[in-house]
Amino acid sequence: MRYFFLIIIIVLFSSLSAHESPSPFLEDILQEFPNVRDLTLGKDEAYFTVQSPLGEISVIMVSRKIRNKWRKPKIASFSGSFADLEPFLSIDQKHLYYASNRPLTSAGTEVKDYDLWMVERDDSKSKWSNPINLGSLINTEHNEFYPTLTQAGNLYFTSDRPDSKGKDDIFMSVRAGKAFTEPVSLSDSINTSGYEFNAFIAPDESYLLFSGYNREDGLGSGDLYISFRKADKTWTQAENMGPDFNSKYMDYCPFVQNNVLYFTSRRSDVEFQAGGFTNTETLLKELNKSSNGQSRLYKTHLRIQK
Repeated sequence: MRYFFLIIIIVLFSSLSAHESPSPFLEDILQEFPNVRDLTLGKDEAYFTVQSPLGEISVIMVSRKIRNKWRKPKIASFSGSFADLEPFLSIDQKHLYYASNRPLTSAGTEVKDYDLWMVERDDSKSKWSNPINLGSLINTEHNEFYPTLTQAGNLYFTSDRPDSKGKDDIFMSVRAGKAFTEPVSLSDSINTSGYEFNAFIAPDESYLLFSGYNREDGLGSGDLYISFRKADKTWTQAENMGPDFNSKYMDYCPFVQNNVLYFTSRRSDVEFQAGGFTNTETLLKELNKSSNGQSRLYKTHLRIQK
């Protein structure tokens, strides 16, 4: 039985592939922003984070698809006053989870560490509520980041709390009614003594994508990894997703919808042209291309055969 399971896992990884090289996503409407990262999608909505070059400003924005065209993004109604990032839209599109350093009370003005927050609405045409903190069972005096939820409502997130196995760990909390259970760090099949962060959990919890920083098998400073959930609810040893997805630069913040992998990358193909630059126009064109080393959104088809 053990050897049969190993064969299944090998087949799964051999079937993990991209149909095409990653390409920029929403390039035409996001080019004016210095850094764009961590995408989540609804039926006709795209939420993502826009940041200043050094991250002092971090705002969640939204673009809506109208008549099959993505429109110019606007600041999300719940964002813009504090450092907000890493939105995740629930499958029913009635809840949006994100990380923020906003004060615990609406009357507060002093920022704190990053907590996980939520806004809710009746449907996709309704307004978002005021932000709701996920509470002290999830949030600590340390940082909590990058929420992602399953169809059943189980919560996966990143934290640097003291009970982590490394610098950053991926934690999981089971949904119990309207509350969450005590979070636990995922096993050493996923978490190491280093940095594991920014996870996407499949809606059926069958696989987990995440970012690993400077791991021994890494292709760049940060790479995308995948682990599969076994029948006994443990996880397979995480594997680097390979050069079809990863570059020699930072690749992170995965999100999957309809067999398409969306992620953030700092990849760059900026270079001197033959003969050099002779005018400002060609110089600016090269400097301002999408793949210029700043955080940008990319997409590629993802095929996982089971």
